[in-house]
Amino acid sequence: MTTSRSYHHGDLREQLLQRAEQTLRETGADQLSLRQLARDVGVTHNAPSRHFRDKQALLDALAQSGFERLGAAFRASDADGPFVQRFHRLARAYLRFAVDNPALLTLMFTRKHSPTAGTEMATAVQHAFAVPVALTAEAQARAEIVAGDPLRIGMSVAVSLQGLASFVISGMVTPDAAEQLLDEVVTNLTQGLLPREA
Repeated sequence: MTTSRSYHHGDLREQLLQRAEQTLRETGADQLSLRQLARDVGVTHNAPSRHFRDKQALLDALAQSGFERLGAAFRASDADGPFVQRFHRLARAYLRFAVDNPALLTLMFTRKHSPTAGTEMATAVQHAFAVPVALTAEAQARAEIVAGDPLRIGMSVAVSLQGLASFVISGMVTPDAAEQLLDEVVTNLTQGLLPREA
């Protein structure tokens, strides 16, 4: 049964995104529908179109929100300290985000975003990885790790962490074992980033 609700400006968009993410978690992106979302939150079938012109725009908004939250998780976990400690905290934050939001992470990294997602999506991605990229650049400036493009180094790290997350999400690795594996992954990655002696 559809119920009538009133929304302050901007509230409906957030309500739709929250419900869409819940559907994404429960049944996947293919089951998302603007009409069904409208029914779920109790508004007219065309109300979501004021915020999302189509389903792809909704998916883009979900992905953008995911990158914004990932960036916030990185910022919340970062603190002063040696490179390896800071790296480990960021790696743990990434793993926790991945395990807590598997469907959202898949949407963020594997679904093609529409060209009209534009600069807002690019900005969200850039801001999401600003902390690990800055950490890498700072360590490079102190000659603590190898030279190279900090973003490319960060991507190789993310690939390794995403592989670990996928093992945890699939049940091949228990959450308890993941903590131990995370320590080993971080050790192997950081050792691989150390400058080679001439």
